Amino acid sequence: MAAVLGAVVALGSGCGGPAPKAGAVGAGSGGASSPSASAAAMPSFVGQKFADAEAAAKKLVGEPVEARSAYSDVPLAAYHEGWAVCFQTPAAGAPLDPASTVELSLAAPGQACPDKAGGALSPSKTPAPPKPKPKTSPPTDGGSTGGVGGVGGSSSAYYKSCADAKAAGAAPMRRGQPGYREALDRDKDGIACDK
Repeated sequence: MAAVLGAVVALGSGCGGPAPKAGAVGAGSGGASSPSASAAAMPSFVGQKFADAEAAAKKLVGEPVEARSAYSDVPLAAYHEGWAVCFQTPAAGAPLDPASTVELSLAAPGQACPDKAGGALSPSKTPAPPKPKPKTSPPTDGGSTGGVGGVGGSSSAYYKSCADAKAAGAAPMRRGQPGYREALDRDKDGIACDK
């Protein structure tokens, strides 16, 4: 019992214990608190209908409440009072500044909120553009002719440049192989696009 009584006396005296943090309830003399402790915080409007959230926000701030669609691909209807609040700025719990502009992101009745503000309701179904394919016919200007005795220039693949041939995985090309032409064989050693 004496040990318990001694601990209570030590705690009550404040000796050796850490000083209370600034802004904590009861900190300082006379129980006065810091301005941050007495400042009001922004309430949460998420889940409320826009009409109710707007009315509550107008009582707290002097600026008009801004509404927008929570989805990037869904326009905000002219009449959106019944839409639900998905996201808000300033966030709930932020210090309340009467000069703040409250922005509310809304979803139409029956729509779930997106994972993040500005998400898409209907993801794009546009396929990725196809990779370029080599031309299958030689040019009409005779650029694919060449080779020894007319051999090697008549191929079914045509590459405008060595970069195109390398991109298609066809380089290097030997004389007689598809895609080979003398215009791509700069050192005339029978191997095109080898450097």
